[in-house]
Amino acid sequence: MKTRRNFLATAIIGLGGLYLTGVEAAAQAAADAALSRDAVLRDKENPVLGNPNGDLTVASYFDYQCPYCKKAEKDLRNVAREDGKLRIVLKDWPILGGASGYAAKLSLATKYQGKHAEAHAALMLTSGRLSEASVRDVLEKAGVDVARATQDLATHQAAIDAVLARNNAQAEAFGFQGTPAFIIGTFRVPGVLDAAGFKQAIADARKAAPK
Repeated sequence: MKTRRNFLATAIIGLGGLYLTGVEAAAQAAADAALSRDAVLRDKENPVLGNPNGDLTVASYFDYQCPYCKKAEKDLRNVAREDGKLRIVLKDWPILGGASGYAAKLSLATKYQGKHAEAHAALMLTSGRLSEASVRDVLEKAGVDVARATQDLATHQAAIDAVLARNNAQAEAFGFQGTPAFIIGTFRVPGVLDAAGFKQAIADARKAAPK
């Protein structure tokens, strides 16, 4: 599959030679920090799949109501198992309605009971539109204590809202038009990839990585 790829570095260049006011400079510094490699690839509030110590990181921007995201993640997981050295960062980007936002928030809240992997897998296996009730039902069937997750969401609302805001700001800054979208190493990949496309992008990213 042929896809358009740009270096992540091109998306995080500052305003260089321009003269900025103090307020403008502070705002620019905050924007640059939000798009730094650590912010994009190493945000501790974003769950991780694959090899946590892998030599290459893929940031996956997704929505639980996006069927293309579900197909792409299945292919990416298969590639990661075969590869063995791939680290996948899950970037919830709920852009397909209120149920998407609820699913993202409640799934992130399940990490406080050590159930995010199960919650995420179950939601990615759903088909059709979600509702708040169906999200709770899916998570309960996956072994999640939904009452506790709901309480943890209320307790950690600010942190969960903040990580979703960071994910959204990054996706918009990278010019992503929808889900799925990926940062693979330092490559920006908007749109769907199949297994062959992931393998090629991963190989390209490894070649481009500093030695």
